[in-house]
Amino acid sequence: MSLPITRKDVLGSGAAFLGWDFLSTLDAPDVVAATEPPGGVIVVTLLGTGAPGPSPNRFGPSTLVQVAGMTLLFDAGRGCTIRVSQAGLPLDIDAVFLTHFHSDHVNGLPDIWMTSYIGRRPPSANPALREARTVPMRLYGPPGTARIAGNLHAAFSDDIRMRTADEGLTQAATGIEAHEYARDGVIFNERGVTVTAFEVDHGPLVKPAYGYRIDSGGHAVLISGDTRYNENVIAHGTGVDIMVHEVCALSPEWRDNPDALASAAHNTSPEECAAVFSRTQPKFAALTHLVLIGATPDQVEARVRAGYAGRFVVGEDLMRMTILGESVTMERWNAQKSGYAG
Repeated sequence: MSLPITRKDVLGSGAAFLGWDFLSTLDAPDVVAATEPPGGVIVVTLLGTGAPGPSPNRFGPSTLVQVAGMTLLFDAGRGCTIRVSQAGLPLDIDAVFLTHFHSDHVNGLPDIWMTSYIGRRPPSANPALREARTVPMRLYGPPGTARIAGNLHAAFSDDIRMRTADEGLTQAATGIEAHEYARDGVIFNERGVTVTAFEVDHGPLVKPAYGYRIDSGGHAVLISGDTRYNENVIAHGTGVDIMVHEVCALSPEWRDNPDALASAAHNTSPEECAAVFSRTQPKFAALTHLVLIGATPDQVEARVRAGYAGRFVVGEDLMRMTILGESVTMERWNAQKSGYAG
């Protein structure tokens, strides 16, 4: 099944590109027009599959879920705003969910927040691009989320002041509505969609850290967040349609390096991912947040495949998975075509 995205309305020239007069075709990615998935379809897009280090090929960890007419963003790693725009999706995200406060999961948050309240000048010819956000951005996360929201607003108060005076923005549009939780349970419930937060284990000193399960219409998606092998992931992930799980892989020559071992001790190895998938039996699994220390994606795939025979993939930026009925399909982003194959 192919999501109804077409390459018509591709905007090719500077001032008109995305409707922003400060972008040029030299530094902006090609964009395709997109429509919301039809009712009953859930689409999961890996916006960023990278680790803390900057990479032009793997942006920071971020996953987008389109469900019941809503667009939900899980983590806001480096470059998530670019990936959302590149896929032709609207920037006025309905809600953002943070798994934890490591920098690589939040350093794209100011961008997605501020860029989504900037008006489109001149107006975009692309119908998939909505007007600027007019209501506060909803931000969900563990204790500390409200502090981030308040400090972001303070840090960028001059931008807010200037744009409010010069562009007619409302205070509501520039707001951040923070929602905190401190235990496992349902934290979001709208239009028949529930989001359940559950604690994970990213190391004894990295707390709070959570994963999320999204349920709608008898289907479910699990996003592990950053975690070691964890029974809570097993409990919440058993039988889901799609599981998006982090991974960390060391090559043999790095296995005596203290820093590499310390990093690996905070994450899930390919062999442990295979065990997670074997126990939960998702219809489809995707690996993200690839911490590769001397290892390659192909080696990660081979190590997982040695212990798990089900459907899974080593994630790539803009890879898209679609749940329709009992089937799950996957499409890779084709950079040369600036769209999805098929």
